Amino acid sequence: MNIEAKDSRPPVLVLCGPTASGKTSLAVRLAEHLSIEIVSADSRQVYRHMDIGTAKPLPEELAAAPHHLIDVADPDDNFTASDFSRLGRQALCGIRERGRLPVIVGGTGLYIHALLHGLVDVPGADNNLRAELLHEESQGEGTLYARLLGVDPVLAQRLAPNDLVRIVRGLEVYFLSGRRLSEVQAEHAGRKPPFRVVTLGLTMPREDLYRRIDQRVCQMLKDGLVQEVEALLVNGYSAASKAMQTIGYREIVQHLRGNLALEEAVRLIQRDSRRYAKRQLTWFNKVKSIIWLDSSGEFAKVLKLIDSLFYAS
Repeated sequence: MNIEAKDSRPPVLVLCGPTASGKTSLAVRLAEHLSIEIVSADSRQVYRHMDIGTAKPLPEELAAAPHHLIDVADPDDNFTASDFSRLGRQALCGIRERGRLPVIVGGTGLYIHALLHGLVDVPGADNNLRAELLHEESQGEGTLYARLLGVDPVLAQRLAPNDLVRIVRGLEVYFLSGRRLSEVQAEHAGRKPPFRVVTLGLTMPREDLYRRIDQRVCQMLKDGLVQEVEALLVNGYSAASKAMQTIGYREIVQHLRGNLALEEAVRLIQRDSRRYAKRQLTWFNKVKSIIWLDSSGEFAKVLKLIDSLFYAS
């Protein structure tokens, strides 16, 4: 089949959705019918030695198609969305050169957005400036929000007066670059992405999703999650690292330190995983271009969509 000529940008398929919604299984099934390579868009699967708690694809799933952006950092590394965007772009170029369809699979909305659209070009953090601003706020509550209203009213009106993190960031960008963050964000949003993207979102009834999440956590324990976390600590990885402070790992660390019974750790992992799934759905529901599918029974529809949207007869 020939890529249709109406849009010369390289095609990219995205499979997104909340945790435990069946994204990996669908991607593996697609590999049986299409020439694809998979780019994992999971903020934790980038880390080596963190397999069970991040629900990495099983060996047989990894063998179904080449995978990228899995095991590219150590647990102590401060891996960022910028790192993911850079490595992901390299992976996408290589996949296209090999004549295959790139399929981005994951639930980390920020990483998917960074890969497809790039990140807003603004100055990085300035700790000294931030400290000065926070000191100013300590002298009078609401001071920084008032300052932001004066320099970037559009951004200020989008924020709550007590949202200090974003207020400080807006002032920081303005003072360091002389530009309003709201204007930079608007310019970035108006850019046409370098890819022709079709995004499929997997969903299911909320009670079914939550049941799958609870079952997955139980399976992680059976598969050796406690032993995995213990090995990470024995090998010198810090429990305070960003990777180890994520759901599943932080609770098991507390269990191993004697601060949390295993049953309570499991309950907290299940609860926080359900909450995370809810946040993922909130993020993806804001993306109006997503085509939502029932993850349990619409594989034929997926194939037809890919054929009709990416290929011309």
